[in-house]
Amino acid sequence: MLNSIFNINLSHYLILAFLLFLIGAFGVIVARNVIKVLISVEFMLTAVNINFIAFATFSDSIKLTGYIFNIFYIAIGSIEVAIALIIFYLMYREKKSVDMDKYKELKG
Repeated sequence: MLNSIFNINLSHYLILAFLLFLIGAFGVIVARNVIKVLISVEFMLTAVNINFIAFATFSDSIKLTGYIFNIFYIAIGSIEVAIALIIFYLMYREKKSVDMDKYKELKG
């Protein structure tokens, strides 16, 4: 009985990734705050990351492709967040707000 309860297969990971992706997509569509949009995008990218790891774990091959993509994602994701936060800080310093509606008319 307990073995069947704790048996986690590929479909459990895919459902988790799908729910995380839906939460992130909902946040991107609904949020007006740029920080909330960034966090929602990170939820979506984490869902993709879970898919990479799940397929790499449950595939029959010995290839480490999913894990390598995961390492690249962590490196690129941390750089992305750092750059986005710097841009958001500069935008906040100029407009004194993080509301998305105030940034519709960005001028170069």
